[in-house]
Amino acid sequence: MNQDTECASCQNLTLFPMAPENNEKDEVCCGPSPGPRSSELERPGYKLWHFVEEMIDTPAGSVPRVKSNLEKDDTFGSVKVRLGGQREKYSVAPGLYAAGSPDQDSPVLVSANYKLSFDSLRKELFSIDAWILVIDTRGINVWCSAGKGTFSAQEIILQVKRASLDKVVNHKELVLPQLGASGVSAAEVKKGCGFKVIWGPVYTKDLREFFASDMKTTVNMRKVTFGLLQRLVLIPVEIVGFKKIAMWTLLAGFVLSGIGSSFFSFTAAWNRGLIVFMALILGILSGAAITPALLPWIPVRNFSLKGTIIGGITGFGFVFFLWGSINVLESAALFLFIIATSSFLAMNFTGSTPFTSPSGVEKEMRKAIPLQALGAIVTIMCWVGAGF
Repeated sequence: MNQDTECASCQNLTLFPMAPENNEKDEVCCGPSPGPRSSELERPGYKLWHFVEEMIDTPAGSVPRVKSNLEKDDTFGSVKVRLGGQREKYSVAPGLYAAGSPDQDSPVLVSANYKLSFDSLRKELFSIDAWILVIDTRGINVWCSAGKGTFSAQEIILQVKRASLDKVVNHKELVLPQLGASGVSAAEVKKGCGFKVIWGPVYTKDLREFFASDMKTTVNMRKVTFGLLQRLVLIPVEIVGFKKIAMWTLLAGFVLSGIGSSFFSFTAAWNRGLIVFMALILGILSGAAITPALLPWIPVRNFSLKGTIIGGITGFGFVFFLWGSINVLESAALFLFIIATSSFLAMNFTGSTPFTSPSGVEKEMRKAIPLQALGAIVTIMCWVGAGF
């Protein structure tokens, strides 16, 4: 058949074919039989995430309905990002999502576009019909993005207007996570888009009780905790985040270990370098693991001092273990090295806790960093000097 004389049914193609009704086979008027139909969810330029069940129609257009159960891809992604892998890229597209079968009277929950925050919210919406308005926080969680200014009234207003939310719901209420309060002016949101801000609970696990109590938060729902499990979860991130500094420190340790009376000894570099390696591991564990785990029970306020105490105990134990095989200068160097490393990492942990404020952290860093640097300098002097 000539292309110019193709039948009308072949010319009347649609960009997004619908699923065939009654499982009827497509009629073929020319050419080979067609392959299987594309999914009706496909759109040019779009990628359907594994957590999207389908697209649903709303007065403002199609909206993706998300699953409330987390799958292996979500678990793998969570583990990967907690180990420091592409943390800055772990985000979902901002916009409006549906959980369950929401209608015009269903609540609207606001979330950051950091996927861990998004997953934490949607997994608690099992059997709850709600809209999720994801705002662009540059892939940062609610609490941190509120401090950085990306979880803000301006961004919420922008996403409300982009989603045409006033066409989707009849009410004028937005439920915001309480940890975002430091970055959002409720009055500004009301003025900018007409929606009233209702502050939800701190933790998404309390959402079911929150909705059951007519969207009223109790004292416990507004309370921030930072228990042992919450602290332990953050330890891998802290350790992985230090890996580049650790690699350069270790390299410097091996080089400095070889310097001595014979100018440079590869044997000394290896033997003494291994001791530096063990000291570095102990310093990292002291500051990034032991200090966070024992955080409430270390009897000082400043995190750098907490790390100093734990590092001092660990360093003393390490020097005592090596006593007799190292000299006094080496003992002093290892002791100070473990303390400085532990103090620095413990101080870094302040950014992961709800116990500190930005101004308090800056004040502590101004005092602690010069002392940590001094400790590092004395460490180098003692370690190199011990080789002569």
